[in-house]
Amino acid sequence: MWRGRCRRLLLGCAPRPAPGVLKGTGRGRGYAPPTERKRFYQNVSISQGEGGFEINLDHRKLKTPQAKLFTVPSEALAIAVATEWDSQKDTIKFYTMHLTTLCNTALDNPTQRSKGQLIRAAVKFLETDTVCYRVEEPAALAELQRNEWDPIVAWAEKRYNVAIGSSTSIMGPNIPASTRDTFSSHLASYNMWALQGIEYVITQLKSLILSMGLIDRHITVEKAVLLSRLEEEYQIQRWGKVEWAHDYDLCELRARAAAGTLFVHLCSESSTVKHKLLQD
Repeated sequence: MWRGRCRRLLLGCAPRPAPGVLKGTGRGRGYAPPTERKRFYQNVSISQGEGGFEINLDHRKLKTPQAKLFTVPSEALAIAVATEWDSQKDTIKFYTMHLTTLCNTALDNPTQRSKGQLIRAAVKFLETDTVCYRVEEPAALAELQRNEWDPIVAWAEKRYNVAIGSSTSIMGPNIPASTRDTFSSHLASYNMWALQGIEYVITQLKSLILSMGLIDRHITVEKAVLLSRLEEEYQIQRWGKVEWAHDYDLCELRARAAAGTLFVHLCSESSTVKHKLLQD
């Protein structure tokens, strides 16, 4: 049962990024996985080592791009990552393996950022948060933004006891220093692994507010993605969509947002489940 659930959540249609090290926007950078390679293993299993839980591909231990032992802090996360590897067919499609990529980034920390730097990068998104930038025209879009974005901003203000607001100015809203401090303190309660996942979700949705609503389980992945693409969806309703391209982008964004959110929760998961091979 757990295997099927993990597959449904983790797998999504995804474009093929070019091989390389960095992918992302701004300071939220991590590994960009290679595109594909032929599957070289038959069985996938997990085991517990001194540093945490490991992934076994037949009798080989999975390694990171920097050749470190691939070790994750919880068995639940190990199962989810192993499911990504077990779900690959004849060809390993790395660009669908978002959890593996996030773990590699957390383990290797290729940009060598500290916890404080991760928190500052996340909070900085408030300056350009999608749901805080509004239009005055066309009137229909302005009304749509108010109806769809105002409730999530109001939720965040109440949930964190902060002032956020919105603006139609190109300069964006004036975010009080106390609001930044509150979000910084809240993010500091997460460990380094979870912060990597939070920043990943933020860069996908272009919104700290939507990301926290998603991670706090206030909104679903589908709702968070819809709100992050509100203007694009408005234009699609008005002018139509490019055949397959818009649906493809939507599917990919949902897959990434879901994987990042799952990563945040599982990387600090402390419960242990029974060790098992990931084979029927």
